[in-house]
Amino acid sequence: MNEHDSERIAGLLEADGMSRAETDDDADVVVLNTCCIRENADNKLYGTLGHLKTWKDAKDGRRIVVGGCLSQKDKDVVRDRAPWVDVVMGTHNVHRTNELLQLAIVYGPVTEILDEAVIDDHALFPSALPVRRETSYNAWVTIQIGCDNTCAYCIVPAVRGKEISRPFDDIVNEVKQLAANGVTEVTLLGQNVNSYGRDINLAERKSGADVRVKTMFADLLREVGAVPGIQRVRYTSPHPKDMRSDVLEAMAETPAVCEHLHYPLQSGSDRVLALMHRGYTAQRYMEQLREARRLMPGIAITTDIIVGFPGETEEDFEQTLAIASEAKFDLVFAFIFSPREGTEAALMTEHFIEPEVVSRRFERLRQIVEPHALEMHEARVGLVEEVVVEGPSRKNEGVMTGRTRQNKLVHFATPSQLRPGTYCTVYITRAAPHFLQGRLVDILQEPTHKIRIPVASV
Repeated sequence: MNEHDSERIAGLLEADGMSRAETDDDADVVVLNTCCIRENADNKLYGTLGHLKTWKDAKDGRRIVVGGCLSQKDKDVVRDRAPWVDVVMGTHNVHRTNELLQLAIVYGPVTEILDEAVIDDHALFPSALPVRRETSYNAWVTIQIGCDNTCAYCIVPAVRGKEISRPFDDIVNEVKQLAANGVTEVTLLGQNVNSYGRDINLAERKSGADVRVKTMFADLLREVGAVPGIQRVRYTSPHPKDMRSDVLEAMAETPAVCEHLHYPLQSGSDRVLALMHRGYTAQRYMEQLREARRLMPGIAITTDIIVGFPGETEEDFEQTLAIASEAKFDLVFAFIFSPREGTEAALMTEHFIEPEVVSRRFERLRQIVEPHALEMHEARVGLVEEVVVEGPSRKNEGVMTGRTRQNKLVHFATPSQLRPGTYCTVYITRAAPHFLQGRLVDILQEPTHKIRIPVASV
């Protein structure tokens, strides 16, 4: 979500006549779009701002903008610790980037934080803003902003506001336009995508409408997947408490929807899940996971797990290990609990767990999940996979990297470099816990998107 917001900020600045600078020395404006999910983001921000003060002082007219979730949460802290910042803006001010920057140029430092998004005009919805996409063959599409959940550890509802669903037709029309521009893969974005449309339906019921409007997430998956030219549809992130059979059925029945489900578990203990206010049990989670695999054999399941949530006992953690062992996830994003000021969990200080204990548990989890990841990858050896090229490997330009429909990273050699967005088939020869290796079989489709060519004024 933050990366997509950064694309929109860059698009707004370019629409206002600016151009991208490759280095700080070449730049007149530096924008830091922040995240506050974990504590090290705070430390990185203020360290970077310290370096940027020297950069700003070295040349008149340089400006610094700080936006995103950390600004939303700590607007006064940012201003107090870094008074040389020109603009401090929150998550609901992206559409005002240019105006705030101009105000700062004329009047001096500006701080503007809206408590919640006000979307009274479809043109102000974040995805409707100008955008500078980092890639041309795939795109993020925001379908919903905000979150109505109350997960005890999560700061997102405080910094992103309440759930607001984007109108159904606006989303589909954007995807159609993206496809017309050569985009073949879209990822639907939301803090809780599978609750998409809940607020619209509530408004419809309050208005006395007799016919339910088409707003459910399963409907959206089918409609977006039917757009000509769109070959892959992904989404992130769903919430297990809101997962319904119709969504899994839509995934299975819509060829463009990829066989990958990121499904955050967080804990395998019902007691801890209740403390987290997650709204589901480990049993229900596993039932849904089994249903997904029944409908889509070979689907890749990835997850998030928090280690060391306040009050987590050894028995609780053993239950998490048991679920991780039974589920055999393709990939686990494991996180050590990080208290975020403003969340319920941050107040559970008397139940915080000793760092040494948490570190040992984290390592034990890693020892469980990595062999399963390797096992799931080894099952792909000998198969021919459809891969979309992302570009050359950072370590070897003679090796291309790409993603399968299951979102698995593949490295493979080619006689010559392939353009990002090329679809090809790759025979898988080797597996590692976090990637696959293979050899090129055939090129299926060259990209049709336009190539961005820099033009210099004469």
